[in-house]
Amino acid sequence: MKTFLKYLGALLVLCGVICLAIYYFAAPTNTWLWLSLVLEFVGILSYIIINKKID
Repeated sequence: MKTFLKYLGALLVLCGVICLAIYYFAAPTNTWLWLSLVLEFVGILSYIIINKKID
């Protein structure tokens, strides 16, 4: 479980990048931009916080 938690933030950032790709290639709406912003912000914060608590 700790191994999964270590990479949770990176997975959220990756999902944010996928949302940006969907915005660019398929559906240019602001919803994809906001979703990617939230996912990347939460991903970076969770990566920092979780890795400080685990290590």
